[in-house]
Parts: sequence; C-alpha cells; structure tokens
Amino acid sequence: MAFTGTMEHKFEENTIFKNITAADFEGSERTFEDCQFINCNFSYANLSHITFINCVMDTCNLSLIKLTETGLQGVEFKDCKITGVNFGESSSFSLEVSFKKCVLDYTVWHKKKLKGTSFDDCSFEEADFSEADLTSAVFEKCNLNRAIFNRTILRGADLRSAYNFNIDPENNTINKAKFSADALNGLLIKYNLVID
Repeated sequence: MAFTGTMEHKFEENTIFKNITAADFEGSERTFEDCQFINCNFSYANLSHITFINCVMDTCNLSLIKLTETGLQGVEFKDCKITGVNFGESSSFSLEVSFKKCVLDYTVWHKKKLKGTSFDDCSFEEADFSEADLTSAVFEKCNLNRAIFNRTILRGADLRSAYNFNIDPENNTINKAKFSADALNGLLIKYNLVID
C-alpha cells in the first residue's frame, strides 16, 4: 500500500502493513493508531513529524531512519534492526516505547525521558545514553558494549542481567539501581582493580 505525499493530515487506524518499504511511506503529518508493521523495510526513511500510537513494529528494518519530532506513544518494537538512529530527535511528548530482541547499535538517546522503559534481549553496541533519564528502566539480557553513560539517570534501573557495560558511578545517578555481583567490574573499571 503506497501513501502519497500530500499536505493534509492522514489518519490510519487498526491496519496491518506487511512488506512495505520506505518508498511506500513518503510524506509526513500522519498518525497511525493501533497499527502493525510486519516485515517492513524502512531503512533510511524519513519518518519525521509522523505519530505512532499503540503500534507494533515486528521484524522491521528501521536502520538510519530520521525521527525529527516523530511521536512514539506506546510503540512496541520486536525483532527489529534499528541501528544508527537518533531517538534524541523524536518528540518527547508522551514518549513510551519498548524493545524486544532488537539491534539498537549506534543509537542516540540524548536527554530522552525513558522512565520504566523495557529493553529485553537487545544489543546497544556504542549507543549513547548521555543525559537520558532511565529511571526504573529494565535492561534484560542486553549487550551494552561500549555504550556511553554520561550524566545518565539510572535511579532504580535494573541491569542485573545486562552485560559488557562500563558505568562510572561518580558521573551518573545510580542510586537504587540493581546490578548482579558479577557485573561489579563494569562499575569499577576506571579504578583498574582486579576483581576475582
């Protein structure tokens, strides 16, 4: 199904989109509510000024998409590739997302409020969480290799099963955050300690 690029606001509701591409998805000022996107290839798509409400992205390629002022309200991402995306540019209004088995390498989350967000079995190679608010977020079995945590709020966050992270307790807010004993090295790495 192709969408034409007109200036009027278009509203799609309760629709399943399968196997569509970025070329089928041009234009802006659209709202999608209670829609599913299955096996779609939106890589390099400009999704700016589009609002997604209670939508599911399943097995989609969203690499290098543009999200300037994109609304993500109750959006669930499952088995998606979302590399190189700047979520920091998305709309902060009612931002609510969850991710399961997604590749989120090289993503940017600068200053985003992600309180209580669920990240389940995801990869965050070299992701940038600088100044993000991850209060009570859950990183279940997530790879945080070379992810950047700089003045990040991790108050009450659950990182007990996360791995490969390096978080400086002096540069981030980590009170009440949950870590496994095996992960203490990721909190103390700057001290060059030997932990057995």
